[in-house]
Amino acid sequence: MRATIVHESRSRMRLRLRQKNMTIRQADLLETWLKGQPWIREAVVHERTCCVIVTYTGDREAVLSALGAFTWAGAESSVTLSGHSTRTLNREFQEKLVGKVAVKAAAALFLPAPLRIARIVWHMIPFLHRGLRCLGHRQIKVEMLDALSIGISVCRRDFGTAGTVMFLLEIGELLEDWTRKKSVADLAESLSLHVDRVWLKTEAGEVLTPIGQIRPGDRVVVRAGSVIPLDSVVAEGEITVNQASLTGESVPVAKRPGGAVYAGTVVEEGESVLEVKQASGQSRYDQIVEMIQRSEQMKSAAEAKASNLADKLVPYTFAGSLVSLALTRNLTRALSVLMVDFSCALKLAMPLAVLSAMREAGREHITVKGGKFLEAVASADTIVFDKTGTLTHACPRVARVIPFNGMEEAEMLRLAACLEEHFPHSMANAVVEEAKRRGLSHEERHAKVEYLVAHGIASSVDEEQVCIGSAHFIFEDEKCVIPEGEENKFDALPPEFSQLYLAIDGVLSAVICISDPLREEAREVLSALRNLGVKKLVMLTGDSPRTAASIAEQLGVDDFRAGVLPADKAEYVAAMRREGHTVLMVGDGINDSPALSEADAGIAISDGAAIAREIADITIAADSLWELVRLRQLAMGLMYRIQNNYRFVIGFNGALIGLGVAGILPPTTSAMLHNLSTLGVSFHSMAALPQKKQNKVS
Repeated sequence: MRATIVHESRSRMRLRLRQKNMTIRQADLLETWLKGQPWIREAVVHERTCCVIVTYTGDREAVLSALGAFTWAGAESSVTLSGHSTRTLNREFQEKLVGKVAVKAAAALFLPAPLRIARIVWHMIPFLHRGLRCLGHRQIKVEMLDALSIGISVCRRDFGTAGTVMFLLEIGELLEDWTRKKSVADLAESLSLHVDRVWLKTEAGEVLTPIGQIRPGDRVVVRAGSVIPLDSVVAEGEITVNQASLTGESVPVAKRPGGAVYAGTVVEEGESVLEVKQASGQSRYDQIVEMIQRSEQMKSAAEAKASNLADKLVPYTFAGSLVSLALTRNLTRALSVLMVDFSCALKLAMPLAVLSAMREAGREHITVKGGKFLEAVASADTIVFDKTGTLTHACPRVARVIPFNGMEEAEMLRLAACLEEHFPHSMANAVVEEAKRRGLSHEERHAKVEYLVAHGIASSVDEEQVCIGSAHFIFEDEKCVIPEGEENKFDALPPEFSQLYLAIDGVLSAVICISDPLREEAREVLSALRNLGVKKLVMLTGDSPRTAASIAEQLGVDDFRAGVLPADKAEYVAAMRREGHTVLMVGDGINDSPALSEADAGIAISDGAAIAREIADITIAADSLWELVRLRQLAMGLMYRIQNNYRFVIGFNGALIGLGVAGILPPTTSAMLHNLSTLGVSFHSMAALPQKKQNKVS
């Protein structure tokens, strides 16, 4: 980079590039490159003045050396830019705004009166057309009010008022369009992958290729530090992948040939060739943009209420203008009423508030698929939690092996590991790992293994029928019995552990006690949720009643259900909703998917299964339950902001109408104040919600 240091203070530097101009793409490229440097704290690029402001950490000479080594070609190959530039959006808005103001000023200063009048008459045609179209559809909408006020002003030969009103209306429309587009762009930007080119493996070697040209079946190369650009399968090589952005797993996962990898995850070690399964257009960024567009169809009740109220208030504004004219016989006062409507602020501010809250949630690693789900979170009085992987770490370990019927502990653990090694769920992994830790080899001795989802495993070993699984599976489905004389031993099983029951030929032979430690923050988070107004906290688990009761007591939940199957979870959630509760379901596994779908809002958390994340309305891609508290705070803050917006819009615009009827405000002033209030409440809706920190309670 060839640049001159214009100003410098401690850890801050202002530079001017030695080039006459800078394109928007160059500005985005440089700013993105700077923000990716390890020494940068803050970077701002001003493309109009070719200036760069950097705030840095570390050695000044190292920073200057890195800046001096910067090249546009190098940045192009190392930086990926979003297809939606906020800088471009802002530039477009600025040019349109300056253009409108310049034309208005030039017309007022230089055009003679006849030409100014002709310009105003020509300018009013689109407004009259929109008003007449509403009349033709027998609708009394804000466009009709605008057309009426402009038309009456022109008929009264008050061309100055008509021109000013049209100018203010156009500025208001421009600001509304910009604020909405910027909110959507900011939200999409905060959640996008920032990958637009990949290394495509061809017969001629590796070729840097735009992601839009990649098709299913193509092979791309990824290396340590790369973001996986598209959902793929490992074709060659071995890598470790950080999947925290999708699953919340803190430990990188090894991926070998045949293993699935997902867009947005990061390669931590190794190099691999991936076979693409989803083409561009199905990437996470595209899905997010589509989600935002779909969210317009998933408006909250508050948004729908605002939109309906805005439309319903237009006829009253029209009637108020007629009443004012009838009482005062003053057309100016009647026009002042027409200049004010509630529609703009109500229809614009509410969606902007929701988009802002969704953007804030995205910054907290929380993905929300629509405004109505935030409203459900804010109004929820009941939260239902899955236990394993949600309230616990989902990293169970074998705590004890208790043999029955004269069996040996080591032999029972060996047999259990022999069966469980084929089914890599968390409890099975714990059994296999414990056998490995004790040095117990479990050679294949069984026949065909039958696995029943959420129940257990059945097989045969040395011509004996062997079953391992939950109490429901062993004692109810398989009708196994406790050995005679060992009932007291069975009753004394430690309740704080989950149990796997192993039976041979219909007789209980061992109980494997599994510990799955609770999340350290779980009890505090539940208390914090109660402080935020949640009345009922429920835990659902497939564990035995004894284990569930012990866990429930440690957590302090209001209710729990033990030994539940996936259908039972969904039925419980449905029953709570039938009783009139607003229910959130928090889960992470395939077996939680029916309940997630049944709830007012389903929340997938931690190392959730892909289907759970897809079905869930909200995804928390981290391993801390405190994000649930933050989600509740954001949702409640959103609803509080919406109510404040209601009060302000109705009160302020109502006051404008009253002042117009009283003759205090002329039409142009009413229009100006109305547009300024709409702009003000819109910017307020776009602002970040308060970052209230929840006190951790014991």
